[in-house]
Amino acid sequence: MPNLLYIFADQLRPQSCGYMGDNRACTPNIDRLSSEGISFVNATSVYPVCSPHRASLFTGCYPTTNGYVMNELGARTDLPMLAGTLTRNGINCAYIGKWHIYATEGKVYKQAGDFHKNPANQFVPPGPHRLGFDHYWAAYNFNHSYYKGFYYEDKFERIDIQAYEPDAMTDLAISYLENARENPEPFALFVSYGTPHQPWNWDNVPEEWGMHFKDMAFDLPPNYRDGSGEYWHAWYDRDWWMKSVKPNLVEWQRIYAAMTANLDWNVGRILDAIDRFNLAHDTLVVFTSDHGEMFGAHGRVQKNIYYEEAARVPFLMRWPNRIAPNSESDACLNTPDIMPTLLSLIDVDIPDGVDGFDLSHCAFGQHGDEPEAAFLQGMGPSVDWDDGFEWRALRDKQYTYAIEKHRESLYNHREDPLQLHNLASSSDRTIQHYRDQIRTRMDALNDTFEPITFYRDHWIENGRVIRGARD
Repeated sequence: MPNLLYIFADQLRPQSCGYMGDNRACTPNIDRLSSEGISFVNATSVYPVCSPHRASLFTGCYPTTNGYVMNELGARTDLPMLAGTLTRNGINCAYIGKWHIYATEGKVYKQAGDFHKNPANQFVPPGPHRLGFDHYWAAYNFNHSYYKGFYYEDKFERIDIQAYEPDAMTDLAISYLENARENPEPFALFVSYGTPHQPWNWDNVPEEWGMHFKDMAFDLPPNYRDGSGEYWHAWYDRDWWMKSVKPNLVEWQRIYAAMTANLDWNVGRILDAIDRFNLAHDTLVVFTSDHGEMFGAHGRVQKNIYYEEAARVPFLMRWPNRIAPNSESDACLNTPDIMPTLLSLIDVDIPDGVDGFDLSHCAFGQHGDEPEAAFLQGMGPSVDWDDGFEWRALRDKQYTYAIEKHRESLYNHREDPLQLHNLASSSDRTIQHYRDQIRTRMDALNDTFEPITFYRDHWIENGRVIRGARD
């Protein structure tokens, strides 16, 4: 049975990587993974927000099934889990880095700062809330001040990091790999980096990486428009945008690129360690991200929308002599598909109750069944219980179709990658196809497209998810 090394970034979009055509990017190691393995070029995040993506990754279920509808909640522990399934099959499961799907009993979300500063919400105790990662744990729930990093192991004792957090997490990963080579049991190591997630300040990235980008030319995106962030927090209005967002977008992109370069360097350090410890041929390596970043495109920042900049993610796999180098798959791989695909690749039975599609044959370059489109869900604001911002979408190999409270959209992202031309009013036959298809998907999941306060009132108890649409 092979090992699994799963590396994922936070808020990294494929459009900002060299292998996807960004000539300003400094990503030789991520590009190397692309050339040495397979790239799923249509990979998407089922709900382009940190915590819902992670809950879907570890359960193989859609957000409406696992009930995880926004950030800052405690995930369910009663569903089949990726790590739990691996552990039961004799694989040592380890986790290093950002977790972000834990909350203590009695937690009621008020303000993100208060929640994140509570040490009880940073330490995930050994047991069911680690979702099967029982062999080694060096993690924290949330932090993006990368020079004030910390983590917890098995005791409620904070371990402060005396270095740049991504570098320190890489050191921990390399130490784990060095020890794992002496262990006859296979391992599954998940390394979760916080970068290149904001805050984008020059003092939040090492100078040796920042210096390469401080004078680099960046512009507003070609599909930029003035906007607001009310879909994120109600008080992020147009005035906030014009004062706090628009003047900083170019500089933010420079810092994002610097963080991405440092991230890439750390990915390279892990790949070099895999080679040095003679683990490469027995290890399936995956590199991906939880969602992308808008940077002002379509009048939005951050994530939580079906547009290409937010919804698409890099998804690279390398497995020497098993996965063909320099290959691509155009399968519509979505977050719920990751769990069944990984389990199948390493020959572990997929448990009942998983929503996702097994696309392991695509990784091997073989023909087989694929989903016609990725189904994406947006429940509302990332952290506020405000109704009116819900959406659902389908993204196939040519079109993105979306429904919102007062809007219907259809984009030909193959011919119009910036999604500037909404075809919803001029493609009667095409749009009816997607209306029918999205209704079929929603009915199969019992997704009734509720306002987000419905989930607060029916699925959440003391800050923890207790049920989903099938319960």
